[in-house]
Amino acid sequence: MENKLTKVSNEEYKTEKKFEYTIRENDRLSIMVYIQSGAGSQQMNSILASKNVNTDIENQENIGLLVTQDGYVRLPLLGSIKVTGLTQDEASKLLIDEYKKYIRNPYVTVEIMNQRIIVVGEVKKPGIVPIINGTMNLIEVISRSGDLTDLASRTNVKIIRGDLRDPQVNVVDISHIDNLKMSSLLLKPNDIVYVQPRRLKGYNKAWNEINPFFDMLSSILNPLVQRKTLIGP
Repeated sequence: MENKLTKVSNEEYKTEKKFEYTIRENDRLSIMVYIQSGAGSQQMNSILASKNVNTDIENQENIGLLVTQDGYVRLPLLGSIKVTGLTQDEASKLLIDEYKKYIRNPYVTVEIMNQRIIVVGEVKKPGIVPIINGTMNLIEVISRSGDLTDLASRTNVKIIRGDLRDPQVNVVDISHIDNLKMSSLLLKPNDIVYVQPRRLKGYNKAWNEINPFFDMLSSILNPLVQRKTLIGP
């Protein structure tokens, strides 16, 4: 039985468009701190560069600075600063104010490095899709996953969001433009996109599992049938 499609009102959609991710525990941050090279100079010199040049999504456990379970990140001069619940811009402004206590005219940038979407099911390249533009939509994520397979169900794509013990599950039909208009294709960091197989795949899989049994049965019975035919009634 197919799940009921999730309908999103215009008001809900406008709210989703304004969504901005805030820093959470276990996030990894790139924090860059700059100061002026001299009085009256427009040149900025970096005094802290936490961004790792390795942007391979499979090795993101080694990039940037880890936000602790308590929501803190540890920085030179400042020590531990709580950053959870802040957007990137808010965290930058906080750190600028904190560094002003120690250095003149600091400039700080903060970037959340591990924002991603997880894609599983009937796509050609399931796995992790990094969010590189701040936001992504379902069609873009599917495209980055190599498109759907021939056995994918286009009428029952699931977006799983939040606590996996009590997740919010949205069902999207991407097979018809009218259904797309009623849904929201916007994705949030850490969403899971599950593309279900069409029912035909289930039938094919079941047949593939029992087919060897019928082949074996046929090979056993065939000589008996031929012998009976030769002997006659």
